[in-house]
Amino acid sequence: MSGGLFGALDISASGMTAERMRMDVIASNLANANTTRGPNGGPYQRQEVVLKTAGSGGVQAGSGFAAFGSFGDAMNAAGAGVEVAQVATDTTPGKTVYDPGNPDANAQGYVTMPNVNSVTEMTDLITATRAYEANTTAIQAVKGEAQHALDVLR
Repeated sequence: MSGGLFGALDISASGMTAERMRMDVIASNLANANTTRGPNGGPYQRQEVVLKTAGSGGVQAGSGFAAFGSFGDAMNAAGAGVEVAQVATDTTPGKTVYDPGNPDANAQGYVTMPNVNSVTEMTDLITATRAYEANTTAIQAVKGEAQHALDVLR
């Protein structure tokens, strides 16, 4: 577990980096929400960032504290910060729409659309933005504490 002011800065900085990556991936998903032909020839597949505790072998965000032996172990692992484990592809099939004029339509006139839901993406974007802002606030608090400590020494 990182200690002191620099440890707190490292933890918040890792969170900001992870959330920035989430925002980049969400932006890509939104930009490709209507891309019916990607590099693989099929419709764009939604991407999702999977996070893990920094320095861990694979404890992923969303898995909860059940992977740890005790609450203390969970707190020590949480104190290491977070990092991107991978950018995973959501393989859920997209909806099909009737559009016989589309060059990607099948013989019956249906086009398979990307599996991107704009409402879900915007909700994820809001949570990523709020998490980024929370980490910014934590860094400002650490900065204030460091300034206060320096003022005491004068």
